[in-house]
Amino acid sequence: MEENKRIVLCFDLDLTLIDNREGIVNSFKYALKKYNLPQIDKGEIEKMIGTPLDEMFTKISNLNPSKLSSAFREYYSSKGIYQVKLFPGAKEKLIELKKNAFTLGVITSKKQEMAVKLLKFLEIDKYFNFILGETENIKSKTNPELKDYLFNKYPDYKFVIIGDHPNDKELANMLKCPFIGVLTGTHTLEDLEINGNSEILILNSINDITKNKIYSLF
Repeated sequence: MEENKRIVLCFDLDLTLIDNREGIVNSFKYALKKYNLPQIDKGEIEKMIGTPLDEMFTKISNLNPSKLSSAFREYYSSKGIYQVKLFPGAKEKLIELKKNAFTLGVITSKKQEMAVKLLKFLEIDKYFNFILGETENIKSKTNPELKDYLFNKYPDYKFVIIGDHPNDKELANMLKCPFIGVLTGTHTLEDLEINGNSEILILNSINDITKNKIYSLF
């Protein structure tokens, strides 16, 4: 069996595969307005993309974050989810990696059912063997249950985590696997390089991922 047939590439969603800043910012502003909270700058909201919703709202208000998260999802599920676009070349890159026999998956901070709905809307769900998001049991990317799921589903496989956020690097640290950081989000090269305990490769976007670069991590 070729080596790449035993490698699972786990992609983050927001600002890695998709640009959904508009939908997230509008949903965030809707939640603040619903509870008569002061609006915050668009750039500040964008910096928090990739962080679990409750954690995002805890940073800016003392109000019960679950209330604000519910308001966020109220707008996002009906309007914000459609205010999104794939990054240029993302679909073509997924097709290329799939043709090279890599196993592809998504690991996101979004609600799992919302992530599935979004990927179907963008017509890229068929390229992924699994889509993992927030559930009743899994509230963050570093939840041990997520690790157990991956290791049980893909025993003897190697993993690579791909994302724009330090949380993605923390997931790679938990899995003790390589991390490919992409600079399509709001985090800098330095943000993605520090505190890594595995191989780290920082690229401008997923378009720069190649089979040889993946192999170089092992």
